[in-house]
Amino acid sequence: MGGGVFTYIYNLANELSYKYEVYIAYGVRNQTPTNYKKFFNQNIHLIEITNFTRKISPTADIKSAVELNKLAQYVNPDIIHLHSSKAGAIGRLLFFHKKYQLFYTPHGYSYLIQGNILKKGIYKVIEYLLAKVKCTTISCSIGEHQETLKLTKNAKFVNNGISIEELNGLLKKPRDFKNVSSKQTVFTLGRITKQKNPRLFNQIAESLPDVQFVWIGDGELRYLLSAENIEIKGWLGRDDALKIASQADTFLLPSLWEGLPISLLEAMYLSKKCVVSNVVGNKDVINNGKNGYICDTLFEYVDAIHTSNNNVNIQAHNDILDKSTTHIMSEKYAQIYSESIKMCS
Repeated sequence: MGGGVFTYIYNLANELSYKYEVYIAYGVRNQTPTNYKKFFNQNIHLIEITNFTRKISPTADIKSAVELNKLAQYVNPDIIHLHSSKAGAIGRLLFFHKKYQLFYTPHGYSYLIQGNILKKGIYKVIEYLLAKVKCTTISCSIGEHQETLKLTKNAKFVNNGISIEELNGLLKKPRDFKNVSSKQTVFTLGRITKQKNPRLFNQIAESLPDVQFVWIGDGELRYLLSAENIEIKGWLGRDDALKIASQADTFLLPSLWEGLPISLLEAMYLSKKCVVSNVVGNKDVINNGKNGYICDTLFEYVDAIHTSNNNVNIQAHNDILDKSTTHIMSEKYAQIYSESIKMCS
């Protein structure tokens, strides 16, 4: 329950709750909103798995598996959908031999990380072995789907989507514009970890001293954001984060790997200039020079931030309306679930 996956989960669950009885087994972390339960429809059952952690911990992982097994026995679900690598590993090991229809969405394969060849190799072997389990992998972008097909043919893909209604409702709220910077403003949103590449973000900021850079989020690598023109906002509420995003000029995402970032989709809908890294997920929705900019080098990032082309921003907004809403996403998931249940009935 944090970051883009949290937004994805509550939007999808809310849409599906009109057709299905939905239970969500989850863990909390530092960036989980304190009022996270208010984001879900009242008919959704939220069950906290107290031992569920992001990091690998044999003791905690075994305890969380015991909790999940007890919950599954109580609920007796038709479908179990696992989200992220950690839940995907525990869930596939725990439920593959049961009667449940099992689905898994990676939200960005960990082995796509750049650098650390040993760690990449370990993650890929784990995914390769678990892909042999009777489970359908539903990727959140076409690029992730292409990676999945290298592991298993039991694969489908449904692009991530965002709730236009929610965003429009938040944008209509009164806003305080007293603190709007007169400078060009570049922002990003996410955990300050290796995946989001704060080192390169800092180098880009140092190369553009007259531009204001804002990082919404926090993490263990915040010390890498040392440039004087970077402001770290920490974890903000949805309203406050959206206020900053709506006032900024450019969304910057120099990630080392991604699934299909919700933050990018929302920035596109807000008609922001999106400048992103050349990785799976980002390049699945950004068409370089058409609705945003894909970059490989520091020079390319700097040049893209300087570029002014309002047609790119408008095209980004229109692309979201055409392809990446929660209505489109939930209908495709419902179709996959329905077909799966029919095949087993």
